[in-house]
Amino acid sequence: MFNSIRGILSAKNIDSVFILSGDIEWDISMPANDIQELSLKSECRVFTWLYHREDQMKFFGFSNEKRRNTFLELLKVEGIGPKGAIKIMSGISQIDLENALENGDLARLETVPGLGKKTAQKMLLSLKGKLIQSQDKIAISSPYNDLVEALVGMGYDRKSAAEALEKVEVSFDSNTDISPAEKEKLLFQEAIVYLSGA
Repeated sequence: MFNSIRGILSAKNIDSVFILSGDIEWDISMPANDIQELSLKSECRVFTWLYHREDQMKFFGFSNEKRRNTFLELLKVEGIGPKGAIKIMSGISQIDLENALENGDLARLETVPGLGKKTAQKMLLSLKGKLIQSQDKIAISSPYNDLVEALVGMGYDRKSAAEALEKVEVSFDSNTDISPAEKEKLLFQEAIVYLSGA
């Protein structure tokens, strides 16, 4: 319904901002990291998400679409609501969050204020490999993008799938006796073995 709001930043608080747009001043909750990027009395654009329930309506805002996507992904994790997601995003930078999820760094996630071990574990299970894909739309540089997509469809994250194919491809470089189609089939099988740790 609302994608973004553009206006003059009239006030900054610890976890919210006021943006004057025309004759309306919007009260928008934001992660502390995003608020720091905004300058008082300057024009800004905030990407929004509307929380709407019978008893309340609340705007949540983000400095860019990538941050909003992170927020929406966090909401998919059991036990994390809008306020919890904002608190998590305030306690860790985007890059650190992505790295912690990609590397399975539970210890780093547990250092985020308000994030307990169980919720951190749920985040790892739910979000590993998803933040970078959904936000950056990264096209992994691989001559076997179809195989990467097939592995992603099986539950592997995109980065690991591309790395696995790169690793196993080395053993096929000297074999010129197989057809391209046969090579792809064997690569796919070997990549699954590699990813499964067998």
